[in-house]
Amino acid sequence: MRSLRRLQPYFHYLWDQRRTVPAAIVYGAMYAATSGLGLPTLIQYVFPPIFAPGGNLDTMTVAMVAACIPLAFLLRAITGYLNSYYTQLTGVQILEAIRLDYFRKLQVLPLSFVQNRQVGDLISRGLSDTAQLQQAITLMANDGIKQPLTLVMAIGYLVWQAFAGEGVGIVLLCLAIIPLAIFPVRFVGRKIVKRAQVLQAQLGSATSVFTENLAASREVRAFGLEQQQTQRFGALTRGLVVSQMKIVKYAQALTPAIEVISASGVALTMFLSYGSGISLDAFLALVGALYFAYEPMKKIGALNNELKRAGASLDRLEVVLLEPISIADPETPVPVNRLRGELAFSDITFSYKTGDPVLHDVSMRIPAGTVCALVGPSGAGKSTFANLVPRFFEATAGRVMIDGIDVRAMRLADLRRNIAIVSQDPVLFNDTIYNNLLLGRPDATREEVIAAAKNAFAHDFITAERDGYDSIVGERGVRLSGGQKQRIALARAFLRNAPILILDEATSALDSESEAYIQTALQSLMVGKTVLIIAHRFSTIRNASLIVVFEHGRIVASGSHAELHAGNALYRGLYDRQSGMT
Repeated sequence: MRSLRRLQPYFHYLWDQRRTVPAAIVYGAMYAATSGLGLPTLIQYVFPPIFAPGGNLDTMTVAMVAACIPLAFLLRAITGYLNSYYTQLTGVQILEAIRLDYFRKLQVLPLSFVQNRQVGDLISRGLSDTAQLQQAITLMANDGIKQPLTLVMAIGYLVWQAFAGEGVGIVLLCLAIIPLAIFPVRFVGRKIVKRAQVLQAQLGSATSVFTENLAASREVRAFGLEQQQTQRFGALTRGLVVSQMKIVKYAQALTPAIEVISASGVALTMFLSYGSGISLDAFLALVGALYFAYEPMKKIGALNNELKRAGASLDRLEVVLLEPISIADPETPVPVNRLRGELAFSDITFSYKTGDPVLHDVSMRIPAGTVCALVGPSGAGKSTFANLVPRFFEATAGRVMIDGIDVRAMRLADLRRNIAIVSQDPVLFNDTIYNNLLLGRPDATREEVIAAAKNAFAHDFITAERDGYDSIVGERGVRLSGGQKQRIALARAFLRNAPILILDEATSALDSESEAYIQTALQSLMVGKTVLIIAHRFSTIRNASLIVVFEHGRIVASGSHAELHAGNALYRGLYDRQSGMT
């Protein structure tokens, strides 16, 4: 019951399938009636007249009685099939809904939530754990109705026999033995839940290693890590086998345990029936009813095991499903169209972890149309500062404002429509070049897409591809060079034409020819925009009208290059060190 209550908040998935669930229940009830009540009745009331001593039934009557047997089993088979069909249909649709809800929740959680977790483990939760939850809910919809009904029908038959006055004591004894099957069910359930938690966690780790290996396939071959990676993954899979077999050991022990209890009940019933005067047909009917009482107990025990495993999976899913959405639209958003781009940071503090701030009391005003470079040592807070503007992260304290409006007062869609981002390693989706460009502004015309590609110096290499703009770029743009991917990202920024532009060292990983193209494109792209340049190389800040120096999460200086080089030791040291290397 505790496992059932654990899953109760998620039974709304069953309600969403209210067209298929009732059909599964009705056919399950019919199956239960034909099994738990119909077959014992056949044994006691249909068969005996045929084989009674001195029986003089005519051939037609015998044929009609005999026909009841296949008809009963045909009805049982049809209702069982339809019950299984509608149950599976329900299960598939539930699985789709659970996975979609999980995936949808990941889309709205802060970047910090995703970045602090292994990608493979999140994938495992979304695929394996949702499948386990779906299986439990589906079984609950099927066996949770069909098996208890079968059990009730069988017990009802036994009770009926008790009231009929034939072998009352034996019938009551049969009923008393049934609860003994609960003990192995409870024992096995406790053992399985602990091992299921370990198994699901191990499966997440294995998926994470698998994902990491595929993402680093070039490095694995370059450093000769094939054997090492295989051994690493093999160790994880061996652990999975051990955990799976521990679950199998207990789960498979349940059926034999209940069967032994059932056989003991039958044997005891037969022993006591010997001197009680019960007829053979009545005895066989009792045994049949007893069998149909114990069979559901096995199925209910298996269902209990699935519910235990689902509880372990649900613990992992709820890490995502119950995570508060800390970055969301306000209840009454301020209407926003195109912004001018004036940025103001007021007493900003931000922490990824409680008590460990990355930014400390940062205040800064950046006028609209300013090209602002953010410089400082690695880990000084530059990227975090820029990521607060589109609300990828939420300030722990203080306010970020654009044109005097708190970014938390705007709809996320309105805010981010006014921001374009070009990162050091742009991500392309496994789709056509055209569709990847269209991400910049989905309602753009084809002419506008081509114009943006030309502005980013991407049109020529695109048209040189065999399928032109309809060429598939591969996963993460693997079929394009780094410079080509960067120009696609720039074209998206041109297409978006947002008043605020964030450049995260957009040229640092390029060859000189590609960098020259992109620098030229950037000159055009930055005109009239508020630009934040996260600078790791000082050669990229020569167009900046304002330079902000970060150290240990604080702004320690700001101004022009000449002012900072003359008056700030940290900036001068960073600049001279890089200049001496070139």
